[in-house]
Amino acid sequence: MNKLKRNLLAVIILLLAFGLAVGQTNTDAPVKVTFLHVNDVYQFMPVEGGKRGGLARLLTLKKEVLKENPNVLFTLGGDTLSPSVETRTYKGAQMIDAWNAIGLDFSVFGNHEFDLKTTELLKRIKESKFTWLGANIVDTNTGKIFAGTPEFVIKEFDGVKIGILGVILPEAKETSSMDDTLKVTDYCLTANLIVSRLRRVEKVDAVVGLTHLFMAQDKKLAQCADFDLILGGHEHTLLQSSSNGTPIFKVTADAREMGKFTLNFDRTTKKLQSMDWELIPVTDEIPDAPEFAVIVDKYKDLLEKLSEPVGRTSVTLDALSLSNRTKETNIGNFIADAYRDAAGADIGFVNGGSIRADLIYSPGVLTKRDVISMLPFNNPIVKIELDGKTLLEVLEHSVARSAEDNEPGRFPQVSGMKFTFDTSKPAGNRIVEAFVGGKRLVEEAKYSFATSDFLVSRGGDGYSMLSKGKVLIGAENARKDSEVFEQKIRKAPDSTISPRLEGRIKRIN
Repeated sequence: MNKLKRNLLAVIILLLAFGLAVGQTNTDAPVKVTFLHVNDVYQFMPVEGGKRGGLARLLTLKKEVLKENPNVLFTLGGDTLSPSVETRTYKGAQMIDAWNAIGLDFSVFGNHEFDLKTTELLKRIKESKFTWLGANIVDTNTGKIFAGTPEFVIKEFDGVKIGILGVILPEAKETSSMDDTLKVTDYCLTANLIVSRLRRVEKVDAVVGLTHLFMAQDKKLAQCADFDLILGGHEHTLLQSSSNGTPIFKVTADAREMGKFTLNFDRTTKKLQSMDWELIPVTDEIPDAPEFAVIVDKYKDLLEKLSEPVGRTSVTLDALSLSNRTKETNIGNFIADAYRDAAGADIGFVNGGSIRADLIYSPGVLTKRDVISMLPFNNPIVKIELDGKTLLEVLEHSVARSAEDNEPGRFPQVSGMKFTFDTSKPAGNRIVEAFVGGKRLVEEAKYSFATSDFLVSRGGDGYSMLSKGKVLIGAENARKDSEVFEQKIRKAPDSTISPRLEGRIKRIN
């Protein structure tokens, strides 16, 4: 054999060996399935002055992840159609356009999807190129899952089968405008039945839960059913936990970061071996995906209108959801004052869950977008008369979940009164003292009370006791929340506001 033939043979042997090695490596490599997750995303544009979030950036990140692994699912933990500034005009259609553009795969319903009228919500579902999930939302007229959405879905990657289901929090009825014909069933029982079927009948290799629950409920859910991963929503802060061996994750609202969760399966046995995860900050260093520009252009006129200035703030405004649902805030005080002034009432009362921006506003210009972002629901501010006994009942209810939930939407911001509560005491007995107009609350006295009609006519956030009040200004004659808020800003000296903390709410323990 001449030297050339020997060299060619050596090269062929080396190539064959390399090919066998690569084949062996591929055979041994796990099947990787990556979930990209965000939750509670109310606008497709960036937030925090353009520094964080933005769905155009999410699309850029998604494309980068797809280069690493083609097995990618993009999920949303609910609350996107409402409440938002643009939804007042487009009824959530702008978010469907945006999610369709970036290729969302699955979303669980959030409670605020049901702020839309059912006819509008059904249109949005029909327009969605992704799948909505909500196994425990039942249409009582048919006895079936709302809108004919699937009980679960199964996705298969290289022979690995993953079951995915969604559930929503039981408080959805009282924290939204959900139609009376819809019922939210027990999330634990629902998940237990579905996951058992997925494991035993469908023979899936893993189960992932998409949830819109409080973290305590997510932990309970993991005790009820055999999940491998729970990707949640509802709370607007970054939360990571585990229960019964199941990891649970939520990210900060408005896509300030994106969760990336990769499940690694044995290629032969299909068993889940491990999970890798990271949180990717969505910042202005990430370029917009150019194909998303068509969505921005479509809604450009409204975006420009929302940039109109209405005034200024000389101080930093705390419009964070966590703050307004747990303690007195300066913007909460200002909004409660606006309610009280507009209705000419003794008391202004704002449920913290209705203050939605979830931002810190630095001193400077306030725009129409800022005003509507903070109060997007467009609720009438009504005036009722309550006796002191009922008012005390209202206050007890307002703090009844302050030790139990991270961000209870019922927590109040108040004007014309102050109170102290103790979270070490049992719910229903937490109010230590309360004053109205500088005088101690008297159970037999009568007080006028300005608040959102959502709390009065619908018993929103569980405030059913407000129906006892005598209506002094009804919804049909009432001004809207953001309208009175904007007017109070414009009427301030030089249209500049400087709200501060005044000790209206004091928390013990």
